[in-house]
Amino acid sequence: MAPPSRFPEEQEQDGCAEAALDKDRGPSVPQKPHPGAARPTRGGGGLLCRYIIGKKGETKKRLETETRTSISIPKPGVEGEIVITGQQRSGVISARTRLEVLLDSFRRRQPFTHFLSVPLNQPAIQQSFLHFKEEVLHKCSKDHGVSSSLFQNPAKLHLTIGTLVLLNEQEIQRACDLLQQCKEDFVDQITGGQPLTVEVAGVEYMNDDPAMTDVLYAKVHMKDGSDRLQMLADQLVERFVASGLMLKEWDRVKLHATVMNTLFRKDPTEERSNTMPGKSSFKERESFNGQNILKLFENFHFGEVQLDSVHLSQRFSSDASGYYATSGQLCFS
Repeated sequence: MAPPSRFPEEQEQDGCAEAALDKDRGPSVPQKPHPGAARPTRGGGGLLCRYIIGKKGETKKRLETETRTSISIPKPGVEGEIVITGQQRSGVISARTRLEVLLDSFRRRQPFTHFLSVPLNQPAIQQSFLHFKEEVLHKCSKDHGVSSSLFQNPAKLHLTIGTLVLLNEQEIQRACDLLQQCKEDFVDQITGGQPLTVEVAGVEYMNDDPAMTDVLYAKVHMKDGSDRLQMLADQLVERFVASGLMLKEWDRVKLHATVMNTLFRKDPTEERSNTMPGKSSFKERESFNGQNILKLFENFHFGEVQLDSVHLSQRFSSDASGYYATSGQLCFS
């Protein structure tokens, strides 16, 4: 048997192939058969390793048997690569592909831990939001399901770009590094190195029936009428999806700020991500009748705001200002 290689394409004729997966960064998949061409993709750390092994090792054994490979996984707490070795290149590639599918499935099963957010909690916006809340409760409190518990915490008003499942410190650092790379690659070009002026105005609902509303949101758009904020959000999602740290749910990011949410009724710390439908669908929710709110506040003006950063925000957290704790951020200027 020839010595194993980390580049299976080079070993097709030698009768032995090997592929490596960093357990914190995912499969190392060569783009071209030459040293240094490995491309790290998705990873999941110790939790992922246990998921790959399965109960009593059944998942790992089945993969090895069906692909005629040997899968070597580092022991818990030990950093290193998951290595797939086999006699046939096709078997190694099959095992690697199936592990990537397993990883996608694993990540989809996890609740999101972080999200890319744009803060909209400047004092003037908070003040307008509190006025909105006061007026809604004054005029619509008798409508079914409407109560003060539905409203967002004004200190946490934000625009969600996308959600992430980051399973260890290495993935958090990867996300921070990727944000900075995005700044260099396209964000500076879109923003011109200056804050983006947006208007937060008008309200809309997420579901089909306004009489059975679960999420009411404020609309966010560029004051100059351009699509620069949309371009920035969409390109960030595209880059993070390509990295494997984010799952693509929609073709375009919906630019909005949640102002009322039925999930807040029972859990005021819940951060709703409308890019991940179904994540919270198992929770009981009591819808509210939003018909009058939509009629009376259809064009409510929350104000203008200068957007100057994108945050890698931690779910279920708060910093000294009351906003979400930040693991990293990208500044426009």
